[in-house]
Amino acid sequence: MCPSASPDPQARPWSWRHGGSARPIESGAVRSERTAVVAELSLILAAVFWGTNYAATKYASEYLPQLPIVAFRFTVGGLLLLLVLRLLEPESGLKREDVLPMLGLGCLGVAMAQTAFTFGISLTSASNTGLVFATAPVWGLIFGLALGLERPAWKGILGVGLSIAGIGIVFYEGLVGAAGASLVGDSLILVAAVGVGAYTVFSMRVLERHSPLAVATYPTLFGAPVVLLLASPSLPGLDWGVGFGAWAAVGFSAVFATAFAFAAWQGGISRIGANRVLVYQYLITLTGVASGVVFFGESLGASKLLGGAVILIGVYLARRQ
Repeated sequence: MCPSASPDPQARPWSWRHGGSARPIESGAVRSERTAVVAELSLILAAVFWGTNYAATKYASEYLPQLPIVAFRFTVGGLLLLLVLRLLEPESGLKREDVLPMLGLGCLGVAMAQTAFTFGISLTSASNTGLVFATAPVWGLIFGLALGLERPAWKGILGVGLSIAGIGIVFYEGLVGAAGASLVGDSLILVAAVGVGAYTVFSMRVLERHSPLAVATYPTLFGAPVVLLLASPSLPGLDWGVGFGAWAAVGFSAVFATAFAFAAWQGGISRIGANRVLVYQYLITLTGVASGVVFFGESLGASKLLGGAVILIGVYLARRQ
C-alpha cells in the first residue's frame, strides 16, 4: 500500500474529553507514511542481504558440499518463516487442494533453482552471478507471455532481447577463460534465474488464495525436505569441523537471506506495491557484484560492465512494459 496524501491541516482528527479539552492523535496519513518507511527500509535490507548472500554462498561452498548448503539454508529458513507466519498471520493455513501446488513450487523454486544457484556460484564469480541472476524477471515475463498471462509490448520484447544479449556478453568471459569466470557456472546460474522466473509466474494462482508471506513460507518448507533427501548420501561423511566461517556463512544465508529477506520482501511489496520494487532488484545486483569485488577481489572488465549495463536496461524495459 502506498502512503496516502497528507491530510488538510484544517481537518485534523481530534480526541475530545474532560469538558472539551482536546489532544491531537496521530493521523492515518502519518501512520501510513511511517509504515511505508519501514517497508522501504525492510526492502533495502532484504536486497542487501540477498546481494551479500552471493559471496556468503560462494565462501561456504569452498568448505562444504553444495547440496547440504541448500538443505541447511532452507530447512532453517523455512522453519523461521513458519514462525513469522504464525506470529503475523495466525489464521493462515493450507487446504488439501493447495498442498500439491505448494509442493510443486517448492521443488521448482528451492530444489531446482536454488540447487542450480549454489552449484553455479561455486564455479563462477559472485559478480557474474549477480548479473546473470538479475534476469529472473525477464524469464518470468517470457513464461507469462507463453501462458497468455502477459500481452507482448515493444518495451517487453526489446527488454528480453537486450537481456539475452547482455547474458551473451557476460558468458563471453567464461568462453575465453577469464579469471574466476566459468561457462558451466554461468549456465547453472541462468538455469536458476529461469527457475525463479517460472516460480514467480506459477505462484500467481496460489497468490489468489493466500498471502505473499504464506506463498513464500510453504514452498520453502516443502522444498527443503526434497533437497535434504538429495543431500542425505553426503551427510554421513560431512566434515562438520570446517570452521566457524563456513557455518556462519550458511547461518547468514538461512536467517538473513532466507527468513528475514523473504518475509521483508513480501511484506514490503504488499505495502508499497510491486511496481516500485525494480529499484531494489537493482540494489540486489549491485550488492552482489560489489560483494564479489570486496570479498574475493574480482575484477570488473569492460565486457562485464557492458554486459551488466545491457542486462539491467533490458530488465528495466521488460518490467516497464
